[in-house]
Amino acid sequence: MQVRAISKRFPGVIALDNVSLALHPGEVVALVGENGAGKSTLMKILAGVYIPDEGEMLLDGATVRFSGVVDAMQAGICLIHQELNLAGNLSVAANLFLGRETTKAFPPGWLDRAAMRREARTWLQRVGLPEELVDTPVDQLSPGHQQLVEIARALSQQARILIMDEPTSSLTSRETDRLVEVIHDLKRQGVTVVYISHRLGEIQRVADRVVVLRDGKNAGGLDRSAIRHDAIVALMVGRELTSYYPRNHRTEAKQPVLEVRNLRYVGGPEHAVSFTVRAGEVLGMAGLIGAGRTELSEAIFGLRPILSGEIILDGKPIQVRSTVEAIEQGILLVPEDRRYHGLVLQQTVGFNFSLPNLNRWNRLGLVDRRQEREQGLQLKQRLGVRSDGLCQLAGQLSGGNQQKIVLGKWLPRSPRLLILDEPTRGVDVGAKSEMYALMDQLAGDGVAVWMISSDMEEVLGMSDRVVVMHEGRIAGELARAELGEVAIMTLATGAGGDHGTHTSTSAAATASTGGLA
Repeated sequence: MQVRAISKRFPGVIALDNVSLALHPGEVVALVGENGAGKSTLMKILAGVYIPDEGEMLLDGATVRFSGVVDAMQAGICLIHQELNLAGNLSVAANLFLGRETTKAFPPGWLDRAAMRREARTWLQRVGLPEELVDTPVDQLSPGHQQLVEIARALSQQARILIMDEPTSSLTSRETDRLVEVIHDLKRQGVTVVYISHRLGEIQRVADRVVVLRDGKNAGGLDRSAIRHDAIVALMVGRELTSYYPRNHRTEAKQPVLEVRNLRYVGGPEHAVSFTVRAGEVLGMAGLIGAGRTELSEAIFGLRPILSGEIILDGKPIQVRSTVEAIEQGILLVPEDRRYHGLVLQQTVGFNFSLPNLNRWNRLGLVDRRQEREQGLQLKQRLGVRSDGLCQLAGQLSGGNQQKIVLGKWLPRSPRLLILDEPTRGVDVGAKSEMYALMDQLAGDGVAVWMISSDMEEVLGMSDRVVVMHEGRIAGELARAELGEVAIMTLATGAGGDHGTHTSTSAAATASTGGLA
């Protein structure tokens, strides 16, 4: 397939400007760029969601123009969205044939469930899923298996070009490895895969070529031999990021801001949890999905009732029975899901900046709008939020700009402990760099930063110490000099020895092949 000089405009925005792309059978092309670069618009044009304003598309040398998604699917082009489009209450087989069910000749119109099950087993085998899952409701499957069901459905529609948008955003490391294997199998079968991801390590694993978009235009491309982290980043942002993981804050031993002693909480493990976060440090918390990191942060923030144990802030025991009490004591949370728990998407940038701070700008029961606006403009400038002033709706912004607002709204409250749960999920490289710089700055100002992350590069690059969780328990702790991917994964998989240790795990560190100084 060839895309030649495609342009697409929306009111006030040129989403694509003279963009070209070539796709060849049996290759994986990674499409990368910052949020707002035009990746999603281009893919939606290929998939028939949008009609281009200018340019042409050729499939097998013939000009094509899709009037809708059905046209694109009939041509063999399928788009798998980041938010999977599966019916959770239906079985795997029913999802594979949804909207194009096989029917019996007699009685006419009756569903031929046996035939659909037989064919479904064939497609499940092709993506490496067990045949016995054919009758399982989709909402009982893991995110990784759901992703493979989406791929099986696309292949059952005779997909020749498969577009994957952030396919690993909610997958475990093992599920990601399995997906990579499936992608390699698809290549051997002649299927073309367009792979969209902000995870540059994955791109290096799977891509034959990289195509980079910047500001709606072609920014360049890289062949397999030239695919390197720094080369991709330079094309994406138009400059070298000399200090992607800034470490300007001083990391000498400081007093603990947060001490958690023998804590048990609703939804947590029976075994008590203990750890500390010090002033002016970035504490990384690693672990596999489901390890209990988010639940622990919710307990500290007052979202989960505490059953026993102590929370000590700046040397004094405190009670945290609600989020209000946590906020008043300087314990602030940037949640994992910003769209559902961190923002009011239907409200403006200014509204979201103001929401947790209204009591600070209260005069005789009324909000001082002048002070509110001044503070909002200062935060927008400090954080580099790219928006049409303070009046643009938060839901219209890119993921990176939304995340800046979720974090920035807490800054007027002078946090003592800032909990960042997956702070750069779905955020582009440029915005990640800005988030890291802000984290470094806050740590330099003495804030205790507790960073929960499933991004191994991020954990290794930003953390002064790493605490690893496994099945709701603290599996061990690693100092900066001991950090390495193998050391962390040894603890995260429960292979690092006795649960609940809170000392440096040198044995696991020794296993690391890539320790950081």
